[in-house]
Amino acid sequence: MFESSATRTSKSDQTRARIRDAALASFVERGYADTTMRAIAEDAGVSASNAYYYYPSKTHLVQELYVRVQHDHALLARPRLAETTGLVNRLRVVFDTGLEAVAPYHRVAPGFLTAMVPPESPINPLSDESASARDMTVSLFHEAVDGAQHRVPADIVALLPNALFVGYLSLVLRWSYEQSAHGPQTRRLLDAGLKMLALALPFVRVPGIHAASRELLTLVAEVSS
Repeated sequence: MFESSATRTSKSDQTRARIRDAALASFVERGYADTTMRAIAEDAGVSASNAYYYYPSKTHLVQELYVRVQHDHALLARPRLAETTGLVNRLRVVFDTGLEAVAPYHRVAPGFLTAMVPPESPINPLSDESASARDMTVSLFHEAVDGAQHRVPADIVALLPNALFVGYLSLVLRWSYEQSAHGPQTRRLLDAGLKMLALALPFVRVPGIHAASRELLTLVAEVSS
């Protein structure tokens, strides 16, 4: 009996999923440095050559991890966003659920940081390779801002999501160095930052402050572009 094209595609998808799931589990258990393509292949029950066929390098699987984390982030955030309309409160939801989404990886986070910090690293969150996961996070900030009740000028609103993404990366960086996955110090930093934002927002409409805010947000947003 000949296999249909659909059957072959299904088997291919299943193999790809096994490799991906084995890699994600290994990243949590072993960390970045100790996860190898050979170990991933063994855990997935496939040959090393088969693993390389679907994922040419470990870097490609890190990108799968990033996308998985951001998918989980959105699943956590959207129900809570539906329950609030205030801009600062909606931003708090995105930041809080972002920290919740990365919590399972806290133990191995320092190893990832070592590999991702160099600007030329393909797993740097600002790299071209990381664009899919980055776009998912920025899109979530867009949802938070666009669905909020506020009186913030439109040009500031347009700049906020990309600037907030940079703030989110800084927050995760701080969280990575905490002893607890809950990140009490990081959350205090978040609380202080959001309080400052709440105080500053009403003044953004003042002409001089408006122009300065636009320039600052433009410079911050350029980091993620």
